[in-house]
Amino acid sequence: MDVELYVYDLSKGLARMYSAPLTGTQIDAIYHTAIVVGGMEYYFGQGIQTALPGSTHHGQPIEKVHLGTTELPTDVIEEYVSSLAEIYTPESYDLFLHNCNNFSQDCAMFLVGKSIPDKIRNQPRTFLDTPFGQMMKPQIEAALKGVTQGAEPSPFGGPSAPPSAPRAPPVPVAPSALGKVRIVSNLNQLEGELAAASDSCAVIFFTSSTCPPCKVVYPTYDELAAEAGEKARLIKVDIGSAYDVSMKYGVRATPTFMTFLKGQKLDEWSGANPAQLQGNVRMLFQMAHPSHPHTQLRLPSLQRPITNFVMYKKVPPLEKLLQKLPAEFKDTASIASVIDFIKARHASNNSTPAADVRVPDLHAFANSLQSIYPTLPTDSHFAVVDLVRLLLLDPRVSGYFAEEKDHATILTLLSPLSEDDLSSCPYNLRIVALQLVCNLFSTPLYPDQLCSSTSPLKETCLRLATNSLLDSHSNLRVVAASFAYNLAAFNHNSRFDGKPDRLSEEDQVELLASLLEATSREDQSPEALHGLLFALGLFVYEAPMDGTLIDLCRAMGARETVAAKGKIAALQKEPLLKEIGDELFGKGL
Repeated sequence: MDVELYVYDLSKGLARMYSAPLTGTQIDAIYHTAIVVGGMEYYFGQGIQTALPGSTHHGQPIEKVHLGTTELPTDVIEEYVSSLAEIYTPESYDLFLHNCNNFSQDCAMFLVGKSIPDKIRNQPRTFLDTPFGQMMKPQIEAALKGVTQGAEPSPFGGPSAPPSAPRAPPVPVAPSALGKVRIVSNLNQLEGELAAASDSCAVIFFTSSTCPPCKVVYPTYDELAAEAGEKARLIKVDIGSAYDVSMKYGVRATPTFMTFLKGQKLDEWSGANPAQLQGNVRMLFQMAHPSHPHTQLRLPSLQRPITNFVMYKKVPPLEKLLQKLPAEFKDTASIASVIDFIKARHASNNSTPAADVRVPDLHAFANSLQSIYPTLPTDSHFAVVDLVRLLLLDPRVSGYFAEEKDHATILTLLSPLSEDDLSSCPYNLRIVALQLVCNLFSTPLYPDQLCSSTSPLKETCLRLATNSLLDSHSNLRVVAASFAYNLAAFNHNSRFDGKPDRLSEEDQVELLASLLEATSREDQSPEALHGLLFALGLFVYEAPMDGTLIDLCRAMGARETVAAKGKIAALQKEPLLKEIGDELFGKGL
């Protein structure tokens, strides 16, 4: 994506005319800048704000500077901008020391590793180095506050347009400021915010700079915004400057609050009463997002984010493992360097931290592996896969392969397991392959790929897991349950945060059916049963009550299936039998 710097002149040409006579220094403009990327303009004023490029109250830019291109995806950019919101707050704005140009500089360095022009970055120091600049600093800050932050009409421009003047369509709003109060300065921005909350809820706080009672409820309003997160939009409007807003909504007194539910106005009240504000807004949250019945159950294992994925870290005797590798494989230079890396990283007497062991040339290793592995004898495949399993325990390595085009290296290793019928595939290869895909969770980059609807890796891994869940080998069932647990935990964390599921409903149904069938057959391994029940619970917890997953549990008799395990002596001590069977499946279906 192209990255541009939009440059505006806050003085509307006055700086060029009068700066030299007054200060002795020629100042071409009083610069305001914004970063434009991905069809959105990001700038700092009343906190971090967004708009369609060129649609802000600053008018049209006097210059557009092409800074370069970025390969970063939109969600990473929005996450970065959101992270700056704690630094670039409305209260922290300083025209000379902490302004829009500092924000543009930070964004430019992140996006393209390049500074904005020095004439813009150094302008405050150029001005303040003059005696006139030092003398006039307070007056200029006061005069330009409204222009820079959008809180008041510009002193250099005309009056605000009347309400009947044509307006642009509502400005689309980015999600980066969710969880914080969103400051708007005109009707166009406000309608964009309300449109973005049309499927949830929104609150408008009408305030003004001359309203002391308003300040009493500012902290409460900020706390409610943080509490709401992505579930609501809490908006603040200064009617002392946003005349078009106050005229449309007929607001004459501050503080006044309005609530909206699913795009329709719900309530309106006035007064600086923090308790009333909390009560009304929290009731709105509950109406917009009724709590799931599962949240009322006693499910301590599920009512929390899952922070640990199951990974297989056991290091076999490396010399014995290497003996199983053909010479043409392990003597290849790029592969030999990886073997040395694994030895150094996992040496029991190594005093060097694992993170300090230098990573070998992974590109050369991947090319060699893809070329040689298909030619190796079948009975040596499991040793190669086990070697890569150990390699993936290093997040630097797993991160590299997560970004590899088409996942060619991992798919090469899994190619013997890509058939629908895995019964002819050796047991030792299947179990180390499952352990390897569990270790893909050592980096946060891989889970997204394993849940992507377009990823061939996901299809291969799901087929391997669902087949292995029903295998006769208990150890294989344990590892398959571990992989299902990892996927379920990743999906659960997103759902627990109020975000969409990461796995498609179709994939969840396939895994859930296999997990239930595997649970019904399990009568030997407490370890396998624990993994099966945990994965089942994570998939079902807070699933839509009228959705396919709940229907499948009812149709397959999930409650009865789990209850039956409590009658098997080898399994009846498993603590999840009560939590998943009696509580979740007993009361939650």
